[in-house]
Amino acid sequence: MVYGLHCYVMIALFVLNQRSRRDEIETEITDFNDNRDPDDYPFVTVQLPIYNEAEVAERLLRSAAALDYPASRFDIQVLDDSTDDTLALIDRVISELRSGGTDIYAFRREDRKDFKAGALANGLLKSKGEYLAIFDSDFVVPRNFLRRSVALIHDHDDVACVQARWGHNNRKENWITRAQSIGIDGHFTAEQGARGYSNLCLNFNGTAGIWRKGAIDTAGGWSGDTLTEDLDLSYRAQLCGYRIRYDFDSECPAEIPNNVVALKSQQKRWAKGSIETALKLLPLIFANRRYSVLQKIEAFLHLTHYFVAVLMCALFCLTLPMLLWTPMPKLGGLLPILWIIIMFSAAAPCVMYTASGWILRRGLFSLSHFPLMLLVGTGLCINNARAVFEALLRQKSDFIRTPKSGSTSSTSKSGRYRVASSCLQGYLELVSGLYCVVTLVVYLNASKFIFGFFIVAYALGLTIFGLLTLKDHYTISPSTID
Repeated sequence: MVYGLHCYVMIALFVLNQRSRRDEIETEITDFNDNRDPDDYPFVTVQLPIYNEAEVAERLLRSAAALDYPASRFDIQVLDDSTDDTLALIDRVISELRSGGTDIYAFRREDRKDFKAGALANGLLKSKGEYLAIFDSDFVVPRNFLRRSVALIHDHDDVACVQARWGHNNRKENWITRAQSIGIDGHFTAEQGARGYSNLCLNFNGTAGIWRKGAIDTAGGWSGDTLTEDLDLSYRAQLCGYRIRYDFDSECPAEIPNNVVALKSQQKRWAKGSIETALKLLPLIFANRRYSVLQKIEAFLHLTHYFVAVLMCALFCLTLPMLLWTPMPKLGGLLPILWIIIMFSAAAPCVMYTASGWILRRGLFSLSHFPLMLLVGTGLCINNARAVFEALLRQKSDFIRTPKSGSTSSTSKSGRYRVASSCLQGYLELVSGLYCVVTLVVYLNASKFIFGFFIVAYALGLTIFGLLTLKDHYTISPSTID
């Protein structure tokens, strides 16, 4: 119920504040750029961390080189940890871009210590810029990104970072990307918008943002002790007194994982890293007198959001035994009130995502495709709950990057990179899905119908994710696994 109420609060805060704050930001950007001499722009280093991304690396480099910013006022670091033919591809593109006047070069390490955090820290030591713009390999850098983001950070010494909104290169590629796009839109509209425009703690999302170099140093630099180095640094910077700004109208298109196994790998990293960050920083946040009670509550809900997956697993596991062995309590007049609270909470995600889609002028796309997102959400619950427990048990794991294929909404590609799928988890999801089918039969036989829809969602989501995971495990050649 608490997390459901949180959805309503986020969309309400965004709707109430977004128009005036967005207008203020547009005015600030215009005033900063009008009649400014090219030599007056601050120097920016664009950092592009890459690891075996032959499908998308060239697109990223070329879009970064095409930035509409004075050429003498930015350079590009390709932080290349690749071990395959991506190395040669990057060298070829860099050579071509350098011959055209772009200040771009590659940095390579002997190992992948601390993974992406280590690559960014290594690039930081050699960076020339006062600010650092960071883009992951699956993004396309918008031409106006630096002119917008620099305007929002340069004249504000207390701003550590400016985060832009993610767009989608392949939103309509398949049902998985359609479902994910709704969730991502909700996060970058209602959640990030509410935080950014309501003086709440905001996080850098790991890409499509610009950092003040001094703020990174003050906060202790990039750290590889969690799987979400971006979330960790964001909160450490804010604990030091900095703030993070959000630019809703700066849209940076990216690729959404187009298969179940890639999605599960990405979600596991995000879920585990979020809880690792919560364990590391929540005591400091609660003890910080600079934060209001409201800011501390929001930070707690933000950092522990993935714990919802554990509650979802508990819900589908306990529904059947409660139906079979727990007598129905006589609630009398309290029953209608209880039903209202339950339905109000259950409808919260749909309201938040539908409202976010409407604000983004998606029409009824979010509402009409919400059942697909519900399937993805239920299908991921075991995967994400496992990640939460691993974090709580302090089990460390490698940073497994999400494989990219270079797909668009009109051109679907399978890509050559894969991550290993868990056979055991696939069977667990399949068995859990069948268990939910049994629960549904018992539930309907007891003449209870109102929550049948949600039990169906669990049954379908877990069964589909289990089957697709097992299919990937038994059909994908080991030689294709990166």
